[in-house]
Amino acid sequence: MKNNKNPISTSNILVVLLIAAAFGVGYLWNKVQTLEKGTNTTTQQAQNTNQPPEPTIPTTMDIVKPDANKDHWQGPKDAKVVMVEYTDYECPFCNQFHPTPKRILGEYKNVAHVVRNFPLSFHPKAQDAAEAVECAADQRGNTAYFKFADAVFEAMPSLELSGLGDLAAKNGLNKAKLQQCLDSNKYEQKVKDQLAEGTKAGVRATPTTVLYNVATGKTRVIEGALPYESVKQTLDEFLKG
Repeated sequence: MKNNKNPISTSNILVVLLIAAAFGVGYLWNKVQTLEKGTNTTTQQAQNTNQPPEPTIPTTMDIVKPDANKDHWQGPKDAKVVMVEYTDYECPFCNQFHPTPKRILGEYKNVAHVVRNFPLSFHPKAQDAAEAVECAADQRGNTAYFKFADAVFEAMPSLELSGLGDLAAKNGLNKAKLQQCLDSNKYEQKVKDQLAEGTKAGVRATPTTVLYNVATGKTRVIEGALPYESVKQTLDEFLKG
């Protein structure tokens, strides 16, 4: 009986082997070329995106000199160094950083803390929240300002702007007066002016804290919600200067 199956010829086997060998040589050549260039596919893809490098974090900043009679000020009036913090009440990183200045004030007797408003445009509650905290100071001064700032940060991000009056009442403030202050836009321009001042000085993120030597005007920038130990180390170095 005749066998209908076609056996694999020697020539066919050779063709398959030659194709496989050619593929392997091509792969190895490409690999060598890649290694010689000191790069890899991922790096090449990253280079092809042409993304600009990250901007350098400033180390100094020419801000308006802190003033105990104009700024919201905590700590000794004759402090050698003032921590000027540019903050946004809707910023989660500002919320994270918020306890740090208090710890610093508890440990250092020659350091004060000042808060300036820097509401970011993409945080819809930040401007009104900043105005509300200013309105708290309008009622009962700096003590009320910092106490209400604590309350606002604690209530964020779920706090609605319609609830600012009730939150004020829970913290010993007059709800009607605070709402009237907000409705009148009494502190709208002040908040915007502080934002403009910070922007002009070079603030680009929140929180940004500027260490300010009152005697010399020398500054040192701490950008972001750095851990307490990092802030303390920077402050210690700055105090020696």
